[in-house]
Amino acid sequence: MSNENLVNVTIDGERVCVPQGETILHAALRAHIQIPRLCALGNDAGVGMCRVCVVEVKGQDALVTACNTPVAEGMDITTHSERIDASRRMSLSLILAEHGLNSTNYCFSCRKNGDCQLQAVCNALGVTEPAYPIPVQEKPHRDSNPFLEFDPNLCIRCQRCVVACNDRACNHTLHTAKRGARIAIEAPFGPDWDTTNCESCGCCAAACPTGAIIEKRRATYRSWEVTPVLTTCPHCGVGCQLELLVKDNRVVDTRAYHGASNKGLLCVKGRSASFDFVSSGDRLTTPLVKNHDTGEFEPASWDDALDLVARRFSELREEYGGDALAAFACSRSTDEDIYMLEKMARTAFRTNNVDNCARV
Repeated sequence: MSNENLVNVTIDGERVCVPQGETILHAALRAHIQIPRLCALGNDAGVGMCRVCVVEVKGQDALVTACNTPVAEGMDITTHSERIDASRRMSLSLILAEHGLNSTNYCFSCRKNGDCQLQAVCNALGVTEPAYPIPVQEKPHRDSNPFLEFDPNLCIRCQRCVVACNDRACNHTLHTAKRGARIAIEAPFGPDWDTTNCESCGCCAAACPTGAIIEKRRATYRSWEVTPVLTTCPHCGVGCQLELLVKDNRVVDTRAYHGASNKGLLCVKGRSASFDFVSSGDRLTTPLVKNHDTGEFEPASWDDALDLVARRFSELREEYGGDALAAFACSRSTDEDIYMLEKMARTAFRTNNVDNCARV
């Protein structure tokens, strides 16, 4: 990047050189300065809905939202002061006034307890309850989707789910709507969810900073009960990175990792169909060899099973020739495993009959 595309700004007394047009929030992150926020998602600019990320800019009377205010040459920014913290606490108090039906005990029963960004920001700023509680009429849940559910009572209208669905997953299923003077999130997880273009990828639930949109299987664990294990999704050759969440030596959920190919996103297979088979009672855990006397498959050691397979392949090759054999690779395997199979087919089987399941 040329110097013409860079600007110099000062953040909390520290001079930072950042790309022109970058938001104050991301400029601060470059300087390892944390600004609390709720509506900003990753590297995308926020919509300024939560107003928790407000900062002071020298020369401007009003506080500005860091998530969608671009930097300018010579800008002098302050991210923490009594005025800023008071404004942030006020914004959080107004958000809490309609959140969780004004129940101070709701967090204890919420499935996002311990993993809720609203909870974390409130704790950091010392906001424990709304200063202006208002009567709230409970809205019905939408939970007909087999993987996801939406509780509008917990929605803070930050629109992160809409950004995740429209701009990242590119499904354009979730939308904003107006309810009088207020913005509402249209999440089609009701009885007619299967008539929409929702792919149940769960990117909206992963983006939600509260328990408003959530994966149903979160009912089986809390965030402090699981240990993440980084791995690669086994469902296709894209190589999406994900974390398996393990509780009591059992995989209970997945979480997208910011890998090179998936950038923190997952499809419905990676998020909801990549781990259940691990603990399935139908899964084979030892080789089986058929007993020709009984016709039943019986457990065998790996050495015995591999010796049998190698011997039979050799016998078939010698009796009928290499063209009688073929190697069929799974496109979900790694490149290294597929290469080894192809190499074995050409050298050990002496055949060029090699194919894979990517096109069938």
